[in-house]
Amino acid sequence: MTATADGGTGAAETGTLSRTKRTGPDPAPDSARESLRVRVERTTGRAVENLLARQHAEGWWKGDLETNVSMDAEDLLLREFLGISEPRTIRDAARFIRSQQRADGTWATFHGGPGEISTTIEAYVALRLAGDAPDAPHMARAAAWVREQGGVAAARVFTRIWLALFGWWRWEDLPELPPEMIYFPKWFPLNIYDFGCWARQTIVPLTVVSAKRPVRPAPFSLDELHQDPSFPSPPRPMAPATSWDGVFQRLDRALHGYRRIGSRALRRAALRNVGRWIIERQENDGCWGGIQPPAVYSLIALHLLGYDLDHPVMRAGLESLDRYTVHRTAAGEAAAGRMVEACQSPVWDTCLATIALADAGLPADHPALVKAADWMLGEQVMRPGDWSVRRPHLPPGGWAFEFHNDNYPDTDDTAEVVLALRRVRHHDPARVERAVRRAVRWSMGMQSRNGAWAAFDVDNTSRLPNRLPFCDFGEVIDPPSADVTAHMVEMLAAEGHRDDPRLRRAVAWLLAEQEADGSWFGRWGVNYVYGTGSAVPALTAAGLPVTHPAIRRAVSWLESVQNEDGGWGEDLRSYLHGRERATLGASTPSQTAWALLALLAAGERASTAVERGVGRLAETQREDGSWDEPHFTGTGFPWDFSINYHLYRMVFPVTALGRYLHPGAPAAPGSGRTDVG
Repeated sequence: MTATADGGTGAAETGTLSRTKRTGPDPAPDSARESLRVRVERTTGRAVENLLARQHAEGWWKGDLETNVSMDAEDLLLREFLGISEPRTIRDAARFIRSQQRADGTWATFHGGPGEISTTIEAYVALRLAGDAPDAPHMARAAAWVREQGGVAAARVFTRIWLALFGWWRWEDLPELPPEMIYFPKWFPLNIYDFGCWARQTIVPLTVVSAKRPVRPAPFSLDELHQDPSFPSPPRPMAPATSWDGVFQRLDRALHGYRRIGSRALRRAALRNVGRWIIERQENDGCWGGIQPPAVYSLIALHLLGYDLDHPVMRAGLESLDRYTVHRTAAGEAAAGRMVEACQSPVWDTCLATIALADAGLPADHPALVKAADWMLGEQVMRPGDWSVRRPHLPPGGWAFEFHNDNYPDTDDTAEVVLALRRVRHHDPARVERAVRRAVRWSMGMQSRNGAWAAFDVDNTSRLPNRLPFCDFGEVIDPPSADVTAHMVEMLAAEGHRDDPRLRRAVAWLLAEQEADGSWFGRWGVNYVYGTGSAVPALTAAGLPVTHPAIRRAVSWLESVQNEDGGWGEDLRSYLHGRERATLGASTPSQTAWALLALLAAGERASTAVERGVGRLAETQREDGSWDEPHFTGTGFPWDFSINYHLYRMVFPVTALGRYLHPGAPAAPGSGRTDVG
């Protein structure tokens, strides 16, 4: 949960672990294997009990979704901007933010990671709002580090927008984001549907903020964060006009000019349309897209458009924010306080937990599995959302990630939910069949032109949004990825579509995406271990023999990056530095399980690598049946936004251990070919 006490990273943090490559089978004696099986059975039994105890009475599972303190800082800044700050909220949030500070005064974006300037600035400002004095040792260290890194001018645009809201930065020195872009047709470059859904939901309300340029008088200055307080926002050099960066910098300059001479009537009409767009996408629980950042910016935008805090839309939105808070009150807990989740993952956690328990040997009609299936069936999205802009005639039928997010179902959740439902012997099989049929039809319809699948949209591949000066906060488009495509292939193959031309195109795409060393890049999990752990089970499910060269290369790569302790781990720096960083990572339960899932699918159950991997999981299990995993193995934006899914440490080890104990299982009750158009 927190960085090391010295603020740095030891060998286990940076992943500087040695490995011994083992190739070829080196089977343990029968007596040793028998002993290992007994240990694995005991380990799996304890883990199953722990996982069952975590199920909510309504049937779902949800682990904490931990990101970084930007969520907590921006929550406090929002409350300050709207004038709704409360002493207890400020105190508890500040306590958590302080607990995450590294010894050098910085804040990181993942466990064991380096200090990050934008996160550090936002955390610092939040603590100033909480009353921490700038000359306090922890604050002085943070401010000195920020100045060394270039000061506020070196922060991302989002951070400087938050500062501009309070007069700590000039609006004139921020990229222009005109609300008139709401009128761009879907074929026009840089229309709002060229952005990934998470970026779209954020950028649209920020066009209001950019147009209004509000300033709430700040209660203090931030001169200590600038390299030169007299010139807090020096002009940035212009890139050559022949480069993409130069083109978009000059476009931004033109938009600043348009702000002065453009039609006021058009601007007012655009703002009204943006307001309608935002309100139309508010979910039943008051949030937007089930994600905290779009909710925050939507509330600011609507408030600037004249919605007072007592308006039902605003009231519901503000109430939804409280559901993103996790309160830690244990005495002496280092990370006690109030943590804000960026998102919540009940559908994802529930389908993965269902698969894990079924694969571990829980009866298909076990009450916990049936209850989970009932809950998942009730969560199927049955109305069009933003995805239908590109697929207007496709009937709905997917699942979203969150409790309430009917606008943005995703293919990844949909694939795993179908796989989970097929593992349950439900009391109403016809209902399951109807739900699966809808899901398969929708999933097939969401295939991109290249034969692969993205998470939320179809053919969301334009690179132009990444070039905008505004878009420096991480990935803003949603192209197809190997891990999502693999999950979709695995599901469709299980539904009897191995020979469907659409599935064969996806398999061909996956094979072409394999790296030279045998791994696959993981978009939504860290990283090559996740991608490979997803791709191999999918390809074997689709009919590739375990002797296929792609499968053998993947096995060789996984064996080559196994840690000496028997586990697997990959540091997030592989997103920056490539596959060489995939060989440097402390062993984690979830990544060890991903590697095992691939090896087991490749027929390596009796191999030394598998036996050492399951042995590692058995050795590191806690007495209560859980595993510890402070490392971040989930990905929001590669490198820029990392996630620690607190249930990953349970569901994936249980799945891997279950498949080790029950090779070839489980049979999917009621599964068969699902006809689609």
